[in-house]
Amino acid sequence: MHILIADDHAVVRRGLREILADALPDVGFSEAGNGDEVLGQLGKSTIALLVLDINMPGRSGMDVLRDVKHNYPRLPVIILSVHSEEQYAVRCLRAGAAAYINKESASEELAIATKKILSGGRYMSASLAERLISTLDEPGDKPLHESLSDREHEVMKMIAAGVPLTEIGERLHVSVKTISSYRARIMEKMQMTSNAELTRYAMTHGLID
Repeated sequence: MHILIADDHAVVRRGLREILADALPDVGFSEAGNGDEVLGQLGKSTIALLVLDINMPGRSGMDVLRDVKHNYPRLPVIILSVHSEEQYAVRCLRAGAAAYINKESASEELAIATKKILSGGRYMSASLAERLISTLDEPGDKPLHESLSDREHEVMKMIAAGVPLTEIGERLHVSVKTISSYRARIMEKMQMTSNAELTRYAMTHGLID
């Protein structure tokens, strides 16, 4: 059995590998530092599980997750993130991830999640399960940001965090004109007219750190 660990920091990959090796001594490991390396590794070897950082250089972890689930729909993926569950967990699970784990709790949860997923299940932390259950008691109307696509959600978070449009374009490898179009759609869907409104909303809903 082979696990692919994808993170752009070698020291993080080594730490994750040690956590999993202690719990699963008979498992082999491969590593990748970006999205292209992930897809390259999957194309030439048999991987049983992908552990994927959502903050990858170049193409984002969400983009890589979508590509992986399109090309290898049966491959389970654990998403690791420094972001809180409020920001990305539900989107990642909807996109096909088998688990979403915050890096701060990876030492306690990663091995447990991996064993459960390799046995054919999915994993959800107690805090995320409680949060999802609590939404059952909320009114039927979804929060405004739930109407955004994954890419719009990504752009919205960066705008709300004060990242200039030119820098957003550079991070996502698209033109400023394209980012401006995203911004216009975001403002329309969220019924807002200024970045300040967007920032207040994002902070209120825990969408930015």
